[in-house]
Amino acid sequence: MLIEARKPAYLDPRPRSFAALMDLYEANYIRLRRLSPELRSQQGALVSRVAGAMDLHLEVIECCPYTTTLILTYHFEGDEGRHRRKSPNLHLRVYHDARQVEVMGCACRRSGEEVSLGDHPDWQALEHRWRFNRFLYKWLGYCLHQGHRFEGAAAKNS
Repeated sequence: MLIEARKPAYLDPRPRSFAALMDLYEANYIRLRRLSPELRSQQGALVSRVAGAMDLHLEVIECCPYTTTLILTYHFEGDEGRHRRKSPNLHLRVYHDARQVEVMGCACRRSGEEVSLGDHPDWQALEHRWRFNRFLYKWLGYCLHQGHRFEGAAAKNS
């Protein structure tokens, strides 16, 4: 009898359950801690620079005993370098005691306004949280694969 190999629930593109979303939050925490091992002690704006890759920006907005709120983004130059567009621009909350990371919102590419995931009706909330947090999972994996880190000499204050 063959045992079917199953992939983790957070890799499934469709939302399955609240429990699977919590697994995804935990996987994002593990990846974010690999990207920034000293997250609890970091403050302000940091930049990770890797040869051949875009600079990754992390800005700690608020640091409390059990949570850290931050923004993770790239900066793109506008026409003739006059303005910068940030994309993806994710607003994250790290729950240190629960060891989870949740996407709280993102900047809308078209309007530039902050979109909160709490703005959706209850029946859409799980689907939206799943989509944004799955994107974070993949993006963190991509950043780690490129060699980004926010620690010691690798993190340059901007």
